[in-house]
Amino acid sequence: MRKKCVIWSKLFSLVFMRIGVNTRLFVKGKMDGIAWFTYEIFKRIVTQHPEHEFVFFFDRPFDPYFIFAPNVKPVVVRPQARHPFLWFLFFETGIKKALKREKIELFISPDGWTCLGTDVKTINVIHDLNFEHYPSFVSSLKLKYYTHFFPRFAKKADRLITVSQYSKEDICNLYHIDEKKVSIVHNAASDDFYAVDKETKRETIQQLTGGVPYFVFVGSAHKRKNVERIMLAFDQFREKYADYKFVFAGSNKYWDKDIKNTFNQLKHKSDIVFTGYLSTKDMNRVIASALALVYPSLFEGFGVPIVEGFAAQIPVITSNVTSMPEIAGEAAILVNPMAVNEIVNAMEKIAGDEQLREKLVQLGAERSKLFSWEKSAQQFWNIILEFCP
Repeated sequence: MRKKCVIWSKLFSLVFMRIGVNTRLFVKGKMDGIAWFTYEIFKRIVTQHPEHEFVFFFDRPFDPYFIFAPNVKPVVVRPQARHPFLWFLFFETGIKKALKREKIELFISPDGWTCLGTDVKTINVIHDLNFEHYPSFVSSLKLKYYTHFFPRFAKKADRLITVSQYSKEDICNLYHIDEKKVSIVHNAASDDFYAVDKETKRETIQQLTGGVPYFVFVGSAHKRKNVERIMLAFDQFREKYADYKFVFAGSNKYWDKDIKNTFNQLKHKSDIVFTGYLSTKDMNRVIASALALVYPSLFEGFGVPIVEGFAAQIPVITSNVTSMPEIAGEAAILVNPMAVNEIVNAMEKIAGDEQLREKLVQLGAERSKLFSWEKSAQQFWNIILEFCP
């Protein structure tokens, strides 16, 4: 059946399917990891397959930036999905009606949520189940929503996609899903991530830290990202290594009182720099100019900054738990994220051993070749073909 679909799609430039895609996370300037996964995959799929029509479902006025090709029809669905009650209404009322109205033959939801009340064939992407493992990091209302609905979303989908072997096993085990129903489509680093020249490094270091070398963390300062232990580790590292700073590249909007209290008690907090939100190009400049990426997260379904660090050709320190060893392989220093002393030791190794840094950069550059948005988009498309009439 798949070969037949491929042959016909190449022979005729016709609309074979109307494919609906949940693109509610496409908000320019506010894109997180799941939004970028959706962006990179569907930017490629819609332009490579003009024979199909794609209906993008937004929950607010959309930016034309996200309308990748003439075969994309944008549709705004109400209400805006910003709260558990509104999530429910958006999917079970708004999306349900829109799927019928737009005569959708296949609905794809790349963020884990889906419509339970439709008969339309569905592909759902559940990136991870972090809330099942760290429930205290989620507000009580959201936790009730997640734990009630996500097992149902997983069972409802005709096909499930996730981003690592770890997440596949986690979903199958916790939600009793047949592993044959779940496929893996990896994340990758954007084309905006690459090594920069010495002059760009020098200018960036001068702008950020006044010329002092620095370690970098990438992402939102969420409790799950282990921000408190990273800060404590740097504070201890600074006691021995004076001429270094630490850069947090990303938003700190998730800071709670515990993170704030930890920061305020640091002896060397003046040596920590916060960039705020950055475009991918600026983020690459900040990462590629760093001495190393420090990313000992407590839980990741994939860990995109790891491969961004590899692509930017800097050493990477990450965790030995969940998906991170699977993604990093032998190309990073792995630490117990709960042990501050292990994070400190890893930073000291990076600071004191130039040969180790060079070795990790080489291994990371090779490792990054395993993760490609072109490859991932093709894998995703092959799954879509299973639903071709």
